[in-house]
Amino acid sequence: MQNKIQEDLKQAQLDRNELKVSTLRLLLSEVNNAKIQKGQELSDEEITGVIQKEIKKRKESIESFRKGAREDLALKEEAEAKVLESYLPTQLSDEELTKIIDLAINEVGANSIADMGKVIGKVMSQVSGKADGGRVSNLVKQKLSS
Repeated sequence: MQNKIQEDLKQAQLDRNELKVSTLRLLLSEVNNAKIQKGQELSDEEITGVIQKEIKKRKESIESFRKGAREDLALKEEAEAKVLESYLPTQLSDEELTKIIDLAINEVGANSIADMGKVIGKVMSQVSGKADGGRVSNLVKQKLSS
């Protein structure tokens, strides 16, 4: 995956796409930082985790910029998030995710909000990269509270 990002960076440089160039440079920097912390090469799943973390940062920034009435900066962050999202696996639909959550609830034997952590842990191990943690959390909360 890292090679694909580097190839896309080269292409973006040739296309003079400044937004994509800066976003991919930052992403590669974060991947290298994670690689240094781990002390070895990262797997595609770990790189996907770095990408998700960067998207989460962008979404938090978008919220802050909108609160501060800085729509120009919010739009830039949204564009960067779109670039990053293109490197994530196809996201699961709500229906697919609900089926996985239902199975996890049955396997864990969850019957109250107190079991939410067990269910989320089980679901996230199955859908890593294919569903946002916040989305999983919200759906699990809905299922266990009803």
